[in-house]
Amino acid sequence: MKIAIGADHGGFELKKTLISHLESQGKKVLDLGTNSTNAVDYPKYARLVAEAVASGKADRGVMIDGAGIGSSMVANKVPGVRAAMAYDLSSARNGREHNDANLLTLGAGLIGGNLAAQIVDVFLNTDCTEPRHQRRVAMIAEGAGAASVASASSLGGDFADLSEEDMSRIVTRLEGLLGGGSSGGAFHAGPCVGSCPTTAHQFIELGARRLSHGPESPGKVPEELARYIDHTILKPDATEKMVQDIIDQAREHTFRSVCVNPCWVKKVADGLRGTPVLTCSVVGFPLGAATPDIKGMETRKAIRDGAKEIDMVINVGRLKGGDDDYVLRDILAVTDACRDGSAVSKVIIETALLTDEEKIRVCELAKKARANFVKTSTGFASGGATADDIALMASVVRGAGMEVKASGGIRNFTDAKRMIDAGATRIGASASIGIVQEANQSTVSR
Repeated sequence: MKIAIGADHGGFELKKTLISHLESQGKKVLDLGTNSTNAVDYPKYARLVAEAVASGKADRGVMIDGAGIGSSMVANKVPGVRAAMAYDLSSARNGREHNDANLLTLGAGLIGGNLAAQIVDVFLNTDCTEPRHQRRVAMIAEGAGAASVASASSLGGDFADLSEEDMSRIVTRLEGLLGGGSSGGAFHAGPCVGSCPTTAHQFIELGARRLSHGPESPGKVPEELARYIDHTILKPDATEKMVQDIIDQAREHTFRSVCVNPCWVKKVADGLRGTPVLTCSVVGFPLGAATPDIKGMETRKAIRDGAKEIDMVINVGRLKGGDDDYVLRDILAVTDACRDGSAVSKVIIETALLTDEEKIRVCELAKKARANFVKTSTGFASGGATADDIALMASVVRGAGMEVKASGGIRNFTDAKRMIDAGATRIGASASIGIVQEANQSTVSR
């Protein structure tokens, strides 16, 4: 496979990183510039990449600017090009599976090199095979996508079969551009984004798309970091006033999401209405011992109450006992409900209680159930995430376009960096970063 790649001055460094990544995999790369950080106009390079794809000089294209949006607009003006901007693994997979996109645009100002490499891998290794999606891709090629809403009825069944679920997924992806994302984890003390913004930036540069933030975190969160924050309160003694404080803080800072126990979902969703902040709920939390039907009902109730993301805990005992069929039903009860309600599903596997063989098995089950994420821990068990856990989990699920969240047990910046390098795209250490004082100290000492 030959890949055409281009960038403006803002994307030059990321382009170098991705070229090295692609060449290490044996892929042929056609570098179309720019070749320095001197200021240039991105439309010129976006068109070069698009024309290389349209002419057959390259099988796929990758174009990088500050946000990825402008280059996508330019590329889509070239006949034969279907450009898609991606900001996470799910959007990259969706662009291929649903739209057979042949050109990927990335925002160097939004994602780090590690995450960008993962996005490119998903984009290059995912195919559009579903007949209904292929039919719609053909409509795009024929110009049917430009038809107005008023004339949609003239297309008959081809357009009419867009289900409510399809439309909900489209809306969910648009919401994701404004504020989609992850849940939280248990509370872990440590320096917060407000007191350690430099460290937060370091995580984001490494590829983390989300950080957790607890109610007791001191310091004002910098505005540019707020959209990376999941504001979380899962304490068993959380009162209504404490939850209201979380809502008020989320509205003030415009965090990405608020994660709470099920009894508070409606209050949070109502309190966040009119904002881009999403609501997340946990299911079967923290023991995972409820039956699948109860977890399914709990999920549906949370979604009805306003949850857009669900973190479910697996039945650890059933997994350790070898009853994989039960565990699959357990996960499916939640992921099916999430698909019906257009919510993101995350599977907490409680790594501290599992052997490596059990971690692999449950990740395979989560993949089979088409979950969006696997997550290391609740924070209520004997331990949390380790770099080895993340590497193992990512090796199982990454090919399916799933993501991995590292939550709990993150004690220092070195460990966190290893986890992000190994495949974690989200970090849960609920005093927002919950780690890495030595990272700031080392910065000061240099």
